[in-house]
Amino acid sequence: MRSKRVELLVGCFIVLGVVAFVYLAIQVSGLAFTGKKDTYQVVAEFDDIGGLTDRSKVTIAGVTVGHVVSISYDKKLYMAKVTMAIDSDVNNIPVDSSIAILTSGLLGEKYLGITIGADEKVLKNGSQIYDTQSALVLENLISQFLFNKTSQSDSKK
Repeated sequence: MRSKRVELLVGCFIVLGVVAFVYLAIQVSGLAFTGKKDTYQVVAEFDDIGGLTDRSKVTIAGVTVGHVVSISYDKKLYMAKVTMAIDSDVNNIPVDSSIAILTSGLLGEKYLGITIGADEKVLKNGSQIYDTQSALVLENLISQFLFNKTSQSDSKK
């Protein structure tokens, strides 16, 4: 009788552990079971998004204020078009604000950072941010460094 009770408690403990692990995995992956917030959509176009993905966060001063909804290619401008959902309670972003693709750490995830402008007009649903800064792609920086290094050594000969 005593061993059946211990087995039952161990089984319950394992089930609770698995449930906690699944909950934690869902929270970390960004697929959290949070309710839908009211948002408005804003668009920005970039030369190079360098690994930015759907559901990437959008921040102002390090605080998450939205997420990337979709990324598409603009055939006329040859640029990446990024559509973002901004929380409706953040309704005071000036139209002359700028947006940049940033990286968490040296090789971390990409996210969008908005730098606030000074205009009195604010972004509304469907607005576009025109002042954009593309991602710094590490591979491009390394190749530029190597190319410049070899071209300098060739010119000295």
